[in-house]
Amino acid sequence: MDDLYDEFGNFIGEAESDDDVQSSGDAADAYVLDGEEEEEEADQQLMEVDEGPSNAVILHEDKQYYPSASDVYGPDVEVLVQEEDTQALDQPIIAPVVQKKFTVQEADLPPVYFNREFMTDLTNYPDQIRNIAIAGHLHHGKTAFMDMLVLETHDIQDRLDTKRGRKREEQLRYTDTHMLERERGLSIKAAPMSLVLQNTAGKSHLFNILDTPGHVNFVDEVAASMRLVDGVILVVDVVEGVQVQTEQVIKHAVLEDLPLTLVVNKMDRLILELKLPPKDAYFKIKHVIEEVNTVIENTIPGRGERRRVSPEKGNVAFASTAMRWCFTLQSFAKMYADFYPDSGQKGGFGTTPKSIDAAKFALRLWGDIYYNPRSRKFTRKGVEEGSTRSFVYWVLEPIYKLYAHTLSESPDDLEDTLAQLGIRLKPSQYKTDAKELMRLVCQQYFGPATGLVDMVIHHVPSPEEGAKRLLERYYTGPLDTKTAQAIQKCDQDGPLVVHVTKLFNTSDAKSFNALGRVMSGIAKPIQSVRVLGEGYTIEDEEDMVVATVTDTWIAESRYNVPTSGVPAGNWVLLGGVDNSIVKTATIVAQKLPDDEEAYIFRPIRHFFESVFKVAVEPINPSELPKMLDGLRKINKSYPLITTKVEESGEHVILGTGELYMDCVLHDLRRLYADMEIKVSDPVTRFSETVVEMSAIKSYAITPNKKNKLTMIAEPLDPGIAEDIESGKVNIKDPVRVVGKFFEENYGYDLLASRNIWAFGPDDMGPNILQNDTLPSDIDPKSLRTVRDTIRQGFSWATREGPLCEEPIRNTKFRVTDVSLAPEPIFRGGGQIIPTARRACYSSFLMASPRLMEPVYSCSMIGPADATSSIYNVLARRRGHVLQDGPIAGTPLYSVKGLIPVIDSFGFETDLRIHTQGRVSLSLLFDRWSIVPGDPLDKDVQLRKLEPASAQALARDFVLKTRRRKGLAEDVTISKFLEPELFRSLKESGVLDG
Repeated sequence: MDDLYDEFGNFIGEAESDDDVQSSGDAADAYVLDGEEEEEEADQQLMEVDEGPSNAVILHEDKQYYPSASDVYGPDVEVLVQEEDTQALDQPIIAPVVQKKFTVQEADLPPVYFNREFMTDLTNYPDQIRNIAIAGHLHHGKTAFMDMLVLETHDIQDRLDTKRGRKREEQLRYTDTHMLERERGLSIKAAPMSLVLQNTAGKSHLFNILDTPGHVNFVDEVAASMRLVDGVILVVDVVEGVQVQTEQVIKHAVLEDLPLTLVVNKMDRLILELKLPPKDAYFKIKHVIEEVNTVIENTIPGRGERRRVSPEKGNVAFASTAMRWCFTLQSFAKMYADFYPDSGQKGGFGTTPKSIDAAKFALRLWGDIYYNPRSRKFTRKGVEEGSTRSFVYWVLEPIYKLYAHTLSESPDDLEDTLAQLGIRLKPSQYKTDAKELMRLVCQQYFGPATGLVDMVIHHVPSPEEGAKRLLERYYTGPLDTKTAQAIQKCDQDGPLVVHVTKLFNTSDAKSFNALGRVMSGIAKPIQSVRVLGEGYTIEDEEDMVVATVTDTWIAESRYNVPTSGVPAGNWVLLGGVDNSIVKTATIVAQKLPDDEEAYIFRPIRHFFESVFKVAVEPINPSELPKMLDGLRKINKSYPLITTKVEESGEHVILGTGELYMDCVLHDLRRLYADMEIKVSDPVTRFSETVVEMSAIKSYAITPNKKNKLTMIAEPLDPGIAEDIESGKVNIKDPVRVVGKFFEENYGYDLLASRNIWAFGPDDMGPNILQNDTLPSDIDPKSLRTVRDTIRQGFSWATREGPLCEEPIRNTKFRVTDVSLAPEPIFRGGGQIIPTARRACYSSFLMASPRLMEPVYSCSMIGPADATSSIYNVLARRRGHVLQDGPIAGTPLYSVKGLIPVIDSFGFETDLRIHTQGRVSLSLLFDRWSIVPGDPLDKDVQLRKLEPASAQALARDFVLKTRRRKGLAEDVTISKFLEPELFRSLKESGVLDG
């Protein structure tokens, strides 16, 4: 065999048969023997001799059979053939399938103590449903309060018992499902849950609860949540008392006419941390309740009495969410009534053999009512020796004793003590750590939170009763239609109307589910509906999309319960309708009764403004479309976020603060866009305003030289801008209504108030356009023909002011003279709109323009010895302190002040460094303030890398903002003034240089 090939492996011997080798060409023919028989013989011999594998090199073109990849690897393997060097080394040819998950979710429906079919049955009875939001300040115990209710209804304690160490200490935090919420230890999103809870009589009710964030930056989530509810549970830490976010929640709830109930939380801190004696603890609790009532009274002066919260009214509960107990005076009185069924037994009061009347007893447990154990009588004055305040004697002292015995006694003694109270624990439970033992004892002593259920049932209206408030306050349509009547009755047989205020991303963050309240009808899956956006009106139906509801769920934060339909009065999580919803929407049936027109619910008015601004761009420019898609999703996810593109092409995100923006950018990078982005240094929004009346009447002539508009700009009276923005006056109201408002509140004369044409830049903008022309000077009929185009020019001008293209505020533009071409063709929008804008600009620049900046109010809490550091850090950032003082009954000190937003970046870190982390800070948008200095003063010298002096700040901000936006270096008045007017002003010396 070896001599058949040369040393290079070339064939020199006999050829094999045609069956093995396909010969072709002249060269191959040379090797074939002449006789066919001989060839067969040789082939036979070869076959016999060659038993091992052949070493013959077969030419590529001579191969008879080429196995495919599927023959080699099998049919189950996907094979990709790639050209060399087309992929990076770190990129696999076949990438593994990655299931992205950004939220904490239950793998399956967790076991609950109630029947889920019973819960879905309860949805049909609006009188047994309550829609509530749990709100309050950061770390006051809202999520822990929610956990208490979850553990009362969900059979998941076994799972918790397996956790040890820090995970055990972190508790449950059931409604914190976002990864950032778990890492940071605070709520970022509002989280809905529907639970079946029982009252003290054992009757079940369906509670739809929204757990809202407590950080002031996420106040927009609270506003979105409050639109869906009929009442608010305000959670206040008994030690810290009313804080910034608490104040915001109270104000918002009172102004929205929402009933308030109060939970005084962390009661155990009085015992274990502050170590206050029971008598002092009473005054501390009373002080906290009065703080809440003071805020209510200040919000609506003279009308706060009926909204007061007070334990004897039954709208105040006391709780310790860490120990999982909660009671009201009424439920505590019932505990006594159940424990002492006959007053003849030891511990009863009164001598007649009757059981305790819990309702009457509860009325004696608060306020200046004293109890004398010797005479067993209640008195108004504690004059008798040995008499004690009834709340201290009957409520606080037993709780103090319970804590003292549990934490100090040995297991054997404790077992005997607890047996007297009817509390039985397993022997192993006595050996657990003190906190867990205390929790087990409290849970048996206080039982479930039935008192809270009673409180909410009595003080928060059902969806049926609450529908009228929603209809009157937020519905834009007439109230006498069949649709409106169905909403008011909470009629599940009426037409479908759902008010959506929140969007929650799915677990893979690719789409959103919409949370809304079913106002009438039944929300069912596979149902075609109309989705009406915030801009929808009967005249302009552009913001309307027809969509199909693919799924309906009852939302439970970590899991969703699929249902065949959700009737009116409940919350529903809708799938398949999110494409056209940006912030809020109204979903209505395809056809309404009697072919009525569809109307929307008003968009949410937030009690905060987005003034924190960053610009973003992708590191890889080709990923721009991916980033834009991410920005669209961010816009849906956060209620108060604003995204826009500047003239220079940069993509800007506006948020409420540093933590808020950090969460937004995290979601943009990881959840929605999954890419790396470059982020600019943070800046802020500015506004432009005037401080004097225009020096001259400024006019502008249209490009065709046939029309002329003359205007004067002047500052608005203080308070008007705030009234317009808060919705106290609406330009869409009849002229008489608007006129009457300005006459009564701001002393406008009849003519001026009836001639207010517009608010700008939109219907709730803080500027006014007023017609100041006289009918004797210009024909009213021809003036009406250009009214809308002048309005548009005014709106354009106030949206982008002349100083640095920031919105104008607090300015009134008066149209003093209009001369128009007689032919309509010469006074069209193309001529009038840009001219009206130029007239606004020129009058604005002639009225001492100024720059305005947003200011945060800052609230700081820390020990008394940290206040000097707070003063120093604030002073370095153009801030100042407004008030400071101790928090009653605690070693803490509270400092309140103001700081400009542009100087607040990094303020929290700076403050914590200087105070060794002992101070907590809340920054909340407070007001717009005029920046010192003249922005048009060209004499100001600005040196690079040096901070501007106080009087040069406005000039510094304007030039830097213009540079960042890619505008011309300086503002030139000549650009907006007519040439001949500019020349005459320079000659007369009104204008310098």
